[in-house]
Amino acid sequence: MNIKLEIACFNAESALIAEQGGADRVEFCANMQVGGTTPSLLDFIEVKSQISIPVYVMIRPRGGDFVYSETEFNEMKSSIIQFKEAGANGFVFGILDANRKLDIARNKQLLDLAEGLPCTFHKAFDEIIEPFIALQQLIDLGFDNILTSGQAATALLGLPILKQLLQRSENKINIMVGGSVRSSNIRELMNELNSAWYHSSAILQGDKAHLEEVKKLKSI
Repeated sequence: MNIKLEIACFNAESALIAEQGGADRVEFCANMQVGGTTPSLLDFIEVKSQISIPVYVMIRPRGGDFVYSETEFNEMKSSIIQFKEAGANGFVFGILDANRKLDIARNKQLLDLAEGLPCTFHKAFDEIIEPFIALQQLIDLGFDNILTSGQAATALLGLPILKQLLQRSENKINIMVGGSVRSSNIRELMNELNSAWYHSSAILQGDKAHLEEVKKLKSI
């Protein structure tokens, strides 16, 4: 299996480091302190002008839960249109309803706006009350990836659910393992899981990816 590495980057410098370290893809966002929100268009344009690996853009208007007002949802739709025109390679988003189930209609609208660009359902998945029902729904909707820690605080703690998700996905969607993934534990995760994708910020301190950490992750 050709195992690949996505690096979550919260600034342009981290995106450069990700590519230099051998990462296969960047998830670009802002506001690390709330787990990532939609970045500025200017920052994205700067990143795209400097690196050649694919850049997926986070579409998330704020931190907190994943139940959005009509105004916030309209902002998400506008963001997808703007970033698509600016050259985004894919998108990362996730919308739930008030019952912590998948908001199928709204997610489909965003997928339609992406017009065939690959989309990742992000860690909103870990708040869903029926993850295996949602898995099939996301496959049916046409998402390419699910970023998840197996509904636990970290990927290591979420191993039981991650194993089930990988088995049930039947290779119809990528189960991307994220949640405190570092060079110190990725080998253990790989030994337990047959996932093709792993996701890490590679941040050891501060808010920037660490070049040697990206290199270690990729080498393992």
